[in-house]
Amino acid sequence: MESSLVVERAYAADVEELWALWTTKDGFESWWGPEQFRAEIHTIEARLGGTVHYDMIADTPEAIAAMQGMNAPTTQPCRGVFSEFAPHRRLVLTQLIDFLPGVTPYESRIAVDFLPAGDGRVRMVVTLSQMHDAATSAMQREGFTSQLGKLDRRYGKGGVQGASA
Repeated sequence: MESSLVVERAYAADVEELWALWTTKDGFESWWGPEQFRAEIHTIEARLGGTVHYDMIADTPEAIAAMQGMNAPTTQPCRGVFSEFAPHRRLVLTQLIDFLPGVTPYESRIAVDFLPAGDGRVRMVVTLSQMHDAATSAMQREGFTSQLGKLDRRYGKGGVQGASA
């Protein structure tokens, strides 16, 4: 993907467990969303061309107040499609960004590669396509790194490979 951000982590987990974080209701809801936010899945069809519909929800009084202070909704519907799907190896979630006031809707891709890292660990390499402007891309990077913190706490942060643009 052109003009993208790459974030890598190596986790002491089975590839099947990491795969399930992206492809099941329970897995997705267990970590998706930056700190102080959560996702509520309505539909997740884990297959090529399958859809993902969820709400991103401000989940703490501080997050709710911050969203209200920006005149932003505290619950945001989100939609995506699994545009690539190779079980336990690679997936691409293409999401429709249609909720930003004054911004023409566009697609944003999240590609995830699952690779053996040795020592019983799995590397999860996430490539995020840039958003429509630098400020929103910076918020995307900050938000995604925040939500990966939930997995870092669950599996240990050992083996963090870094991030690059």
